[in-house]
Amino acid sequence: MGLAEIRELIKPVIKEVDLSYLSGKIVALDAFNALYQFLAAIRQPDGTPLKDSKGRITSHLSGLFYRNKNLIENGIKLIYVFDGRHPEFKKKEQELREEQRKKMEEKYEIAKEAGEKNLKKYAEFTSKLDYNMIDEAKELLKAMGVPYIQAPSEGEAEAAYLVKKNIADFVGSQDYDSLLFGGTRVVRNITISGKRKIRGVEVNISPEIIELKDVLNYLNLNQEKLIILALVVGTDYNPDGIKGIGIKKAYEIVKKYDDPEKIFNYINWDKYYDISWKELEKFFLDPPVVDINKEDIKFGEIDEEKIRKILIDNHDFSEERVNKSIEELKKSYKQGSQKNLLSFFQNG
Repeated sequence: MGLAEIRELIKPVIKEVDLSYLSGKIVALDAFNALYQFLAAIRQPDGTPLKDSKGRITSHLSGLFYRNKNLIENGIKLIYVFDGRHPEFKKKEQELREEQRKKMEEKYEIAKEAGEKNLKKYAEFTSKLDYNMIDEAKELLKAMGVPYIQAPSEGEAEAAYLVKKNIADFVGSQDYDSLLFGGTRVVRNITISGKRKIRGVEVNISPEIIELKDVLNYLNLNQEKLIILALVVGTDYNPDGIKGIGIKKAYEIVKKYDDPEKIFNYINWDKYYDISWKELEKFFLDPPVVDINKEDIKFGEIDEEKIRKILIDNHDFSEERVNKSIEELKKSYKQGSQKNLLSFFQNG
């Protein structure tokens, strides 16, 4: 989406941290965002995703199990938030993504026939989630003792709500539009941090912390103005933005006019969109969410046999590696409980 350009403006307030910084914190992860990252990153050298003996994709399950285990070992508590029904005005963005995916599939096949070696750079953009993959991901999370929430609409909106309500400490997402939904604290790169190969070069990716208050203070904008800035350059609901206006120009326009009507008249919004900008702004400020209380969230209730059934019996994962990881997961939860108990007595 266009708001990715905002990074150029807010670099000074983005904090790079070690994974240990998040120890003891609760992160509400945008589930689809994380699953697509696993599907993109966990692939064979020829670009094909991991598959079981029946040809079913397992990259997302591998990511969920082993990456979540790693995060839990680092003392991080996770809540996955799944998208519900997307608003009708997101249809164009979904069509664009599907079009881009098909184009990359074509490029991948052409590169494969030509004998190119680095096929992963094409293949990672061809990922697609289906309902069976989503359902099984939920089953695995539950078996691992990682709670998940089914949002009524956008997962990021629900995750932002959890942070605003102090149920979670951070929204975990790569997308900056978490800020538009009022996510007060956002962490990026949590599911991909560590050493990674990007275009054949090994780099170290660290988590990044972005606080909404820092963004608003640095840009000297309020929440409504930040949303307006995003609408000018493009969001998931108006992906094209306004032709010829980049993030710097958009920022100048938003700063120049106090009256939003003047901004949208100036950029000739009605020429590009049938939907009212006010409707989109309202959606960001007051999206559909399901009300959740802290006591509704349960961490660490592991179902070992269910994990084995999903990964080993159903999808041919290594029995030795899965069993070892289950023991490590149990140990991590136990250590986390002991730390919480110790903290209770020290603070009491």
